Amino acid sequence: MRTLCASTLIGEFFVIGFAGLVAMKSDELSMTTVWTVCGIGMLLSVLLCGMIGRPGGVQLGWALQIALIASGFVVPTMFFLGTIFAGLWWASVHYGRKIDETKARWAAQAPSEPDAA
Repeated sequence: MRTLCASTLIGEFFVIGFAGLVAMKSDELSMTTVWTVCGIGMLLSVLLCGMIGRPGGVQLGWALQIALIASGFVVPTMFFLGTIFAGLWWASVHYGRKIDETKARWAAQAPSEPDAA
């Protein structure tokens, strides 16, 4: 699950960065507003990659997804992106756990190698 979730977060980092570049062209938003919202989202995505394997890492990931959706109140495009990111996060957690369970089952079924003495 760790690899799948971290890959999702890195993907979010790049998409948020590109969304920030697009949002800067908007006449309604200042560059400072856009980069404050997008910069914080990008920074948290990268920092969370290192915390996924720790207790509470997945919950922090959910908090980030909720914050990204809520950032749509400042940069309206983030409502759409945040919702997509939350769906990707759910898929990463759900299927990542299934992959981990399958790998553990295969490891338990594998014949143990004799110790080389």
